Amino acid sequence: MRGTRQLFLGNEWVDPRGADTIEVIAPHTEQPVARVPAPGPADVDRAVAAARAAVDAGPWPRLDPAERVALVRRLAELYAPRVEEIAALISTEMGAPLTFSRSAHARLPGAMIRAFADVAAAYPWTESRPGFLGSEVLVCKRPVGVIGAIVPWNMPMFLSVAKLIPALLAGCAVVLKPAPETPLDAALLAELIEQLELPPGVVSVLPGDRALGRYLVSHPGIDKVSFTGSTAAGREVAEVCGAALRRVGLELGGKSAAVVLDDADPADFAAGIRVAGLMNSGQACVAQTRILLPRSRYGEYVDALASMLEKLVVGDPFDEATQIGPMVSRRQQQRVRGYIEHGRREGARLLLGGTELPNGVRRGWYVRPTLFVDVDNAMRIAQEEIFGPVLSVVPYDDEEHAVKLADATEYGLSGSVWTPDLDHGLAVARRMRTGTVGLNQPYSMDPFAPFGGVKNSGLGREFGPEGLDGFLDTTSISVRPAP
Repeated sequence: MRGTRQLFLGNEWVDPRGADTIEVIAPHTEQPVARVPAPGPADVDRAVAAARAAVDAGPWPRLDPAERVALVRRLAELYAPRVEEIAALISTEMGAPLTFSRSAHARLPGAMIRAFADVAAAYPWTESRPGFLGSEVLVCKRPVGVIGAIVPWNMPMFLSVAKLIPALLAGCAVVLKPAPETPLDAALLAELIEQLELPPGVVSVLPGDRALGRYLVSHPGIDKVSFTGSTAAGREVAEVCGAALRRVGLELGGKSAAVVLDDADPADFAAGIRVAGLMNSGQACVAQTRILLPRSRYGEYVDALASMLEKLVVGDPFDEATQIGPMVSRRQQQRVRGYIEHGRREGARLLLGGTELPNGVRRGWYVRPTLFVDVDNAMRIAQEEIFGPVLSVVPYDDEEHAVKLADATEYGLSGSVWTPDLDHGLAVARRMRTGTVGLNQPYSMDPFAPFGGVKNSGLGREFGPEGLDGFLDTTSISVRPAP
C-alpha cells in the first residue's frame, strides 16, 4: 500500500518532509501491524498551497457540476470491489467486529458516495426568482474554497466520505486529516481517489495527531473547517475559526437518550438497544447509552436489558460471532474503566459488567459490557460521553418526566423512542430537543437526510442537500434589462 511509504498530497504520492512515523497498533493483539509516515507542518503547508492553487486558478471549481457528479460516481465504482479489504483494515486498526465493519464501516460509505452524487445531480445550483423591486434575481451557488476536514478514529471511512464527497461535489479542494489510530483505510481511499485523475491539488490525505489538526485549523489558506470529534476539541476549533472569521462545521459529542414508553415490547426494545447503545462496541457519538424506563414496568425492562447483555459475544474482531470488540487504544480502555469505577462511587447499582476483562479474554483493550441501573440523571455516567459498552438506566415517573430527563443534558445529537404506537411515538420524538431521533430504531444515518446536533453537540448539518449547502457560498445577481 502506497500510504505506508508516502503521503497523498495534492493528488499525488510524495515523500514526507520529515522522518517521523505513526505506528499502528491492533487493539485485539496489542501488537504493531503497520508504520506510516507522520506528516508535519511543512507537509500541511504544501497540501494547503496545492489546494489553494486548485481553487484559485485550477479547473475543478469551474467544472459543470455534472462533471464532478460523474467523477464521484466513478469513485463509487472503484470503491465497490474493495469493501472486504476496507472492512478488514478497519477491524485491524480500530478493533470493530468484522460483521459491523462490513456493514457500517465499509458498505455504508460506498452507498453514501452514490447517494451524495444523486443529491448533487438534483441540486439547484442556480435559481431564478422574481425580485420584489422588479429585477430578476439569480441565486447562484459557488464552492467555499479550501476545506480542512478532520475526522476521528471511531468511524474513519464513513466520516471521511461524509466530509470529502460533498465538498468535492461542491467544487472545493480538501485537505483531509484522519486520526493517527486509523491511517490505513484512509490510505486505501487515497489510492482510489488517485485513479480518478482529478486536477492537481484537489485532495490531500494527511493522517496525524491533535497538534497537526491544530496547525491545519489555524492555517490562513483554509476557507472552512469541517470537524468531527469531542465537544472539548470542537470548542478549540470554533475559537480559532471564530477569531479568523472562518466558516466551521462541528459534529461533536452526544449522550443520547432512549425513551422507552410503557407499551414497548421488552424483548424488541432490548434487541434494538443492542444496536442503538452498543454499536461499534459503544464507540459511537450517536449511541443511546441513557435508557429511560417507566417505573410502572421498570423491573421487566431491566431484566430484558440484562438478558441481552449477558448473551453478547465479546472477543476477536475477526470471529464472525463477535458482537463487541476491543476499545481502540489502551487509553480509551482505561478511560471507560474509570467511568465504571466512578459510577460505583456515585451510587449507581452495577447490575452487570465491571472493570475486569470479559470472560475468555486474555489480551487486548477490552471492556466488559456493563449495565448500571437506578441511575440518577445528574450522575456523571448519565451526563458524560463514555464512548464504550456502558449503559445507564434512569427511571421516570410519567411521559412529561421522560422528555424532561431526555433533554436534561448539555448534548443534543441523537435519541430514540420505543413504542408500537407510531403516532404517540412521533409526538414524543417531536418534543425532544435533539438533532436526530429514531422511532423503534437507532437514528438511521440516511445520506438523503440532514444529520447533526444542537446544544453542545455541534453546529451545522451534514448529509442531504443541507450537507452540500455547508460547502457552498451563495451569490445573488440582480438583473435588469438595459434601457
